[in-house]
Amino acid sequence: MIAPPTPDASMIKQCMIFAAGLGQRMLPLTQHTPKPLLKVAGKPLLFWHLERLSRLGIQRAVINISHLGHQIREAVGDGSAWQLKVLFSEENTPLETGGGLLKALPLLHPEPFLLLNADVWCEQLPKLNALRPEKMAHLLLVANPEHHPQGDFYLAPDGHLQDNADEQHQCLTFAGLSLLRPEAFQRELLMAAFGQHFQAGDAFPLAPLLRQLIRQNLASGEMLPGQWVDVGTPQRLQELDIELMNRQHRTPLA
Repeated sequence: MIAPPTPDASMIKQCMIFAAGLGQRMLPLTQHTPKPLLKVAGKPLLFWHLERLSRLGIQRAVINISHLGHQIREAVGDGSAWQLKVLFSEENTPLETGGGLLKALPLLHPEPFLLLNADVWCEQLPKLNALRPEKMAHLLLVANPEHHPQGDFYLAPDGHLQDNADEQHQCLTFAGLSLLRPEAFQRELLMAAFGQHFQAGDAFPLAPLLRQLIRQNLASGEMLPGQWVDVGTPQRLQELDIELMNRQHRTPLA
């Protein structure tokens, strides 16, 4: 039997950041520098997130690291530069998104958390009270970029999500940001999504679990406000850097 979501006593105060990828699409830039530390407008991608998390009221952040992870640990430290408590979940080899999150769960408090990819840049983070009491997940979506025209999930104006098309739902791309409950990783949901249970240290993707939550009406969604960029290639990194530098000359970026 699937355990019901636990009621929220307060707004979300913790975050998990995916930063353990190999960054193969960013080679040769990631040969000696982990992708989260690549800079746009003079600032590492990861630092943009940490600044916004602090302003949003997040107090605790868990970052998974693998490829050149020592550089991320040294650059971020304990997080005090951003008024955050930062903990690291080390992976000998990248465990993919689902495996990385499952391994890191013991470092998070047993309450809802914000989940985000370190290799995206966004003007705004989601509202931390958007996760409904009856849902396990709340996904942030964006208009389909040129490099991902097929999209990921289908969103209705009322926030209802599904993973197949109809006339009421618009196909959109997952932004790599979501609000999640730890209960999403309970055995019954993993078995329904994958046909097997996983242990900490196993590698598996997160997307099938998100789709299972959508199928069981345990996930909601909304459009992410403001600009969003999947910084997945050197070209997109350069284009974002030029754009932000030009904007900085006109007005300081937050």
